[in-house]
Amino acid sequence: MATGTAPAAPLTPAVFAILLSLAEGDKHGYHIMKDARAPQGGGIQMGPGTLYGSLERMMRDGLVEESGVCDDERRRYYRLTNLGQSVLAVELERLDAAVSSAHALGLLPHGGRS
Repeated sequence: MATGTAPAAPLTPAVFAILLSLAEGDKHGYHIMKDARAPQGGGIQMGPGTLYGSLERMMRDGLVEESGVCDDERRRYYRLTNLGQSVLAVELERLDAAVSSAHALGLLPHGGRS
């Protein structure tokens, strides 16, 4: 049962990558893992245990839900809830502020951010 309470920031890399992947729309587990491996998806290697354990906790916390899409009986598709979208937005704002601070301190090369 979803509690509807947002997890404390910062999010784990796995949770962040899952939320980021699902921001594009409903996806099944393998697609989420593939997105997470891409640099723009977090660049993390996530095995099935991490993925499905994270998804289970995220469903319990009300961040994601099964979408009901069925193109193969072996695949479960997931989507963001409104709470999941809000949590992702808060985390993105937190990360953006950190990157802005790093730029202001000269810690990142010029042109590293558009």
